Amino acid sequence: MSWKENVRQVEPYTPGEQPKDQNVIKLNTNENPYGPSDKVKNYALDFDLLRKYPDPAASDLVNALADYHHVDPAQVFVGVGSDDVLAMAFLTFFNSGHPILFPDISYSFYPVWAELYKIPFKTPALTEDFRIEPSDYLAENGGVVFPNPNAPTARLLPLDAVEKIVAGNPDVVVIVDEAYIDFAPEGSSALSLVDKYENLLVVRTFSKSRSMAGLRIGYAIGQKDLIACMQAVKYSFNSYTMNRPSILYGCASVADDEYFRSTVGKIVATREWFSEELKKLGFLVIPSAANFVFASHSTVPAEEIFREARDHGIFFRYFKQPRIDNYLRITIGTDEEMKAVVSFLLDILHKK
Repeated sequence: MSWKENVRQVEPYTPGEQPKDQNVIKLNTNENPYGPSDKVKNYALDFDLLRKYPDPAASDLVNALADYHHVDPAQVFVGVGSDDVLAMAFLTFFNSGHPILFPDISYSFYPVWAELYKIPFKTPALTEDFRIEPSDYLAENGGVVFPNPNAPTARLLPLDAVEKIVAGNPDVVVIVDEAYIDFAPEGSSALSLVDKYENLLVVRTFSKSRSMAGLRIGYAIGQKDLIACMQAVKYSFNSYTMNRPSILYGCASVADDEYFRSTVGKIVATREWFSEELKKLGFLVIPSAANFVFASHSTVPAEEIFREARDHGIFFRYFKQPRIDNYLRITIGTDEEMKAVVSFLLDILHKK
């Protein structure tokens, strides 16, 4: 017998391309174009402390997040980006043997974790216009997870529809992945439901709205029993999951709410302007509540636009998969970057 016969076989997640050339317009990984708060940039980190292990409980960051969201610290779990938090949640809660449910067009890491942890799953199809249908998630299952707003479609599921899914699954954990919720209208977050439902876990990230993808900070909020279960799994996996700079810079970011709201507001305004410009160019634009748009041109194939843009140093995200292989996911950059994109699109479309 070869050792290869005992290797766990998985099809890994494929992240967005990371071009080495910095002189490009990079709109393929939903990063924030404005950079972290000055409170983060100017934080005086004591580098001598890096020789010591960080606080395994990341208490400073947990307390900062608890204060910010007006919850008990025992309701907060932090990890190395929301991917780490979600992976811990899959490992912790999805063990019934029944299939978990997530949309057929959704965050492509979900099936990877399910395969890795040997979790059966089913993928209810989004509607023709890419909406989640809550009734599809009320059948017997081993848990539910979905992004809101969804990725890559950018559509927002209204809070009453989210609650319908949570309330309809009292015996399993429902994970609402809110990586992009800060770009949605006020009052859209499922955090308002956490104290009402013991089976609800809301996951957030610093990578998008807080401009800190490079530090890998994610967190979850739920009732205390859910968080305690996740902590037990975490400490069985890796006690020191978050490094000291991430903890301290994360606290500094949370402390600057004015900057956070300002940059989110700028991105939302640019998103709305850019969506209208795309429509003028003949694109169908799915209504977006995220920091990106999902669009398809009426006559020019998405893959063709994607390749021409890349040749011109403009990076979009293209998914070559059923139902969405004629759509582009375009991150919202600065006003200058988006004007350059519109100019590029105008030029190539006029040549077709």
